[in-house]
Amino acid sequence: MTTGKTFAYYPGCSGSGTSVEYDKSSRAVCEALGIRLVDLPDWNCCGSTPAHQVDHVLSAALSARNLAQAETLGLCETLTPCPSCLKNLHNAVEHLREPGFGARVNALVERPLTREHSVKSVLQIIYEDVTPEKVAEKVTRTLNGLKLVPYYGCLMNRPGRSMHFDDEENPQALDKLMRALGAEVLPFPLKQECCGGAMGVPDNRITSRLSGRLLEYAVSLGADAFVVACPLCQMNLDMRQAQAGDYYGRGFNLPVFYYTQLMGIALGLDKTRLGLDKLIVKPAAALAKIGRKAKEEAPAASGAGRTAEAEVEA
Repeated sequence: MTTGKTFAYYPGCSGSGTSVEYDKSSRAVCEALGIRLVDLPDWNCCGSTPAHQVDHVLSAALSARNLAQAETLGLCETLTPCPSCLKNLHNAVEHLREPGFGARVNALVERPLTREHSVKSVLQIIYEDVTPEKVAEKVTRTLNGLKLVPYYGCLMNRPGRSMHFDDEENPQALDKLMRALGAEVLPFPLKQECCGGAMGVPDNRITSRLSGRLLEYAVSLGADAFVVACPLCQMNLDMRQAQAGDYYGRGFNLPVFYYTQLMGIALGLDKTRLGLDKLIVKPAAALAKIGRKAKEEAPAASGAGRTAEAEVEA
């Protein structure tokens, strides 16, 4: 298990705004698991996913500057919670290995890179270095009774040749981590289907159709909630449920948790550190199901800790 290892931390733009709850809960969970994060000083936008459509060199330079900031901390391993940021940082690392391309990028940044860098998601470090088994040992409030659908989105694991994490067609990291917390994980064949991405701005009908398809399938499975690891996926599935409902002619009311929020609950962290109040679809009804199954079964339950109280409701 990783204990005391230090990483440069890149929160990304959404972590400072629309997904501040993801940033807060990621920091809280990492602290609880002994993963030490040091914020990149004076970090800048990575260009998200669209920047490379304009200029590959400039896009790589945006990410390369952030990696150079990690070097000022004496670190060459950077973590980010956001798959979109992860993708851009990964691309920069790959392209900087190309002599001609790397030289053009370094000419644009005030501090050229001098070391080989590694970039991973917070999810990858928790899954690979800490492991679900060790997480299970730290659970104090089992999520028994909660039925979850894990949704990975398009970017966290793809393409496998550059992301080097989990299975690019059938990822299991979220599934196994949620089971380690005691939740019931439902089989979800659409776990990597697109939610509509950034199309919610130019044409929200596309996002409504794609996100609505995911919501419909999750509801048909009897899910209590989605669990995600991407700010854009979370926004589309959570904030745009009314739009998706209008498109499909029905209503949706399915909470969409960040996996770190549920980990925080199971690890017994202070709920004020998890940002549950930031969710658009209120999670109280889903959270109330935690522990219900255990109470209905044998009174002397064994396993990973006590059940979560209703106090975790937001």
